[in-house]
Amino acid sequence: MHAIPATSSARRSIRPAVVAAWTALLLTLATVAPATGAQPLPRIEVHPGGHHLQTADGRPFFWLGDTAWKLLQSATPRERAYYLRIRAAQGFNVIQTVALAENESILTPNALGRVAFVDGDLRRPDEAFFDNVVAAVDDAARLGLYVALVPTWGDKLTAPWGTGPRIFRNDNLADAEAFGAYLGGRLRDRTNVIWMIGGDRPSRLAGVRSTFLRDLAQSAGFPPDQDWTPIWAAMVRGLAQGLGRDPVCLYHPQGGEYSSSRQLPTEPWVDIHAMQSGHGGGRDVPVWEWIARDYAMEPRKPTLDIEPNYEDHPYNPWPAWDPATGWFRDHDVRKQCYRSVFAGGAGVTYGHHAVWQMASKRNGVINHADRDWVDALHRPAARQMVHLRRLIESRPAFDRRPDPALLVGTPGPRSHHAVACRDDARTYAFVYVPERDQTIRIAAGAIREEQLRAWWYDPRTGFAEEIGIRPADREHAFTTPSHGPDWVLVLDASSASYAPPGAEPAPGGGLPSRGVPIRQ
Repeated sequence: MHAIPATSSARRSIRPAVVAAWTALLLTLATVAPATGAQPLPRIEVHPGGHHLQTADGRPFFWLGDTAWKLLQSATPRERAYYLRIRAAQGFNVIQTVALAENESILTPNALGRVAFVDGDLRRPDEAFFDNVVAAVDDAARLGLYVALVPTWGDKLTAPWGTGPRIFRNDNLADAEAFGAYLGGRLRDRTNVIWMIGGDRPSRLAGVRSTFLRDLAQSAGFPPDQDWTPIWAAMVRGLAQGLGRDPVCLYHPQGGEYSSSRQLPTEPWVDIHAMQSGHGGGRDVPVWEWIARDYAMEPRKPTLDIEPNYEDHPYNPWPAWDPATGWFRDHDVRKQCYRSVFAGGAGVTYGHHAVWQMASKRNGVINHADRDWVDALHRPAARQMVHLRRLIESRPAFDRRPDPALLVGTPGPRSHHAVACRDDARTYAFVYVPERDQTIRIAAGAIREEQLRAWWYDPRTGFAEEIGIRPADREHAFTTPSHGPDWVLVLDASSASYAPPGAEPAPGGGLPSRGVPIRQ
């Protein structure tokens, strides 16, 4: 298991009677079998090269996530089934959601009328509440979907910075560990769960640059050196106990450049680094720089943007979101998603502002969502994200790497910032170009062969149009088509015999979807 040392305060706080009671309950519930039907999905793990993900049977896994934080709290089983079916059909393969949701789950019942703990007692989980969590994981598995499950949102550690209540503290680490063991035991035999620790909060206050966040923490009564990391580490230890194996974990930080690689660079339980380029920094936040920073770190770990700007979220700097300034639309979403992946991301997560909160007349609306979640499921960027996955999976994946040197010249403004990647053998290259009529210059030798074949790949439709054959030993200029706005330039070695970009998976490529066919 991951070596997560118990702190001295943890050892002092362990109460044998509490642990024994939790353990007895765990052993009873850990025997719950997964739903019958389709074969279990292979587990997700880190590729030996360190930068990518793979399935347990060795196939590349490109993380294409969707954000559904309130799914387990605010959706009925029938609503959840509809949501999952649509997202599987649209080509997503990871659903990000939360067991103990932000501001809810402890005092506010879920859509089935249940709260997480009987009489608010952390040591008395409500079985029906957690049955719903298990059922959602099983529903996802039947559709070929993985679940990136957040055990608890960060407000359960930081309240009154957030509603909370604050049930996990540095003085009750044994309870955090026991909760992890309980939740891991409930999902012990499920192979489609990835664990997302955190919940939109920093792991510690040291290093946080945002005056706003520091002031929030201070107003909530936390000292400047507050460190929540021991609580998260205890929860991960518990997960490992309940699962009977090491959980594959990543950490969900707050928005901005202070990613998990900055907060938790050496924590042994962090397998995948994550960041939230978010919705509060305006357009064209330089996520490609943050991904490149993580990609260059040692030891190598996959990294990805788990929360870029939501589609149809109000645009203007956080925290004073104002719809009058406009909205992030599909072009904004594509720019951030493609650039983070080409900069070295092992995947990316899409989000829609109405879907994450399950906005509806019954559930209410947060931060000016402009439609309900059912309508939002079918918005343009949600339908278009599959073309990124198909493009990545149409070429060899494990040696894909960022390469800014493919581009000649000085980078333009962020709105026009192009990002390039290629494989180690230089048999293919991708360049994301964010605007129409934008000219880029490709360095000589980008493809290691006498001739290259060039394509324009449309990230809105997934259609690839061949440009032609060019000598590979010369510098070339390419100008994006006048319609668009954004495009992907694809360069292939002419002898590689690749199918058109996005047309079919490369040998040994990703998992097929179990969803219904996609209709564009």
